[in-house]
Amino acid sequence: MAHITLNTKKLKDNYDFLNNLFDKRNIEWSVVTKLLCGNTAYLRAVMELGITQVCDSRIGNLRTIKTYYPHIETVFIKPPAERNVQKIVQYADVSFNTSLRTIYALSDAARALEKVHKIVIMIELGELREGVIEDNIIPFYEKVFNLPNIEVVGLGTNLTCMYGVLPSYEKLQQLEHYRHLIELRFNKKIPYLTGGASVTIPLIDKNELPVGINHFRVGETLFFGTDVYNNCALPGMHQNLFRLYGEIIELYKKPNVPDGELGYNLTGEKKEFPDSATVEDTHRAIVDVGLLDIDINHITPVDENIRIAGASSDMTVLDLGDNIKNYKTGDKIAFNIDYMGALRLMNSKYIDKRIEGNVQRRKPGALSMALNRGYRS
Repeated sequence: MAHITLNTKKLKDNYDFLNNLFDKRNIEWSVVTKLLCGNTAYLRAVMELGITQVCDSRIGNLRTIKTYYPHIETVFIKPPAERNVQKIVQYADVSFNTSLRTIYALSDAARALEKVHKIVIMIELGELREGVIEDNIIPFYEKVFNLPNIEVVGLGTNLTCMYGVLPSYEKLQQLEHYRHLIELRFNKKIPYLTGGASVTIPLIDKNELPVGINHFRVGETLFFGTDVYNNCALPGMHQNLFRLYGEIIELYKKPNVPDGELGYNLTGEKKEFPDSATVEDTHRAIVDVGLLDIDINHITPVDENIRIAGASSDMTVLDLGDNIKNYKTGDKIAFNIDYMGALRLMNSKYIDKRIEGNVQRRKPGALSMALNRGYRS
């Protein structure tokens, strides 16, 4: 059966690397867990690192975390839908917000649940995704800072995720500017400027991070060791925490060019082969994972002698060439995967999730034992 693995030893190494980096600069940071899609085994591996705060964009994932780890501070990192405000207040200690109407509803829900709900106001800095327009931030804050059961704890921004707008000293300095204006005008303290994400990390070593940016949300760099700013590996970190394994379910010598008139395949593509293409027999293996679970553009065979020939909904075809390693039916083929590849695999109920690594674990208590029951969820 096709499965994905998470190496907990490498996870801890990456966590320690980042924790040391941020600690030296007095920056607080939160692990973004949305990639894990609420998987209890993988969440346990993250929680056992000793983190105190997690960010996620799915209410169900935060509910899972709060069920097993009620002491962990949870942050909902996309603007809440108004219809979900009661669940947001129930399972998220903090939420990112851009809508006055939604914040009013959060205030009502928090009052009904007798809780204080913390919010971060997100500011638009050019990515054109979520964020209050900069000219409106002062009147926006004025309308929400005295709402009952609401506490404004930060200003934040999101960059890179949609259009790829990169963070810079000048852009992030705008967060400092607006915090300064708010604190002077309203005599209120804004504790956090959460302008940091995986893409912002390289600014630290370049001394291009404004001193006021004191909170980061990190997912991709923790799990993939990537320098997102430059789209390359970050020295000192592991890049292969996750790995996909597919089982060979057929292996025959077949021609490398299809035979017959070509129409459109199931993804709407019409493949073309030049008339000059040489027809040769090659070893072709089929593994038990397909487009339902993964986009083949986000996986790469670990064995450099293997080429991905194509895929259908439930199967991927591999060109083994001369099959110099003598693969056979039943063998497992390993693939490296990137962030989007892992996200899709984690979201698939048809892909088994397993743990690798040898991190020494604490003696399990009631919470760990409860998570063990969901180990292969």
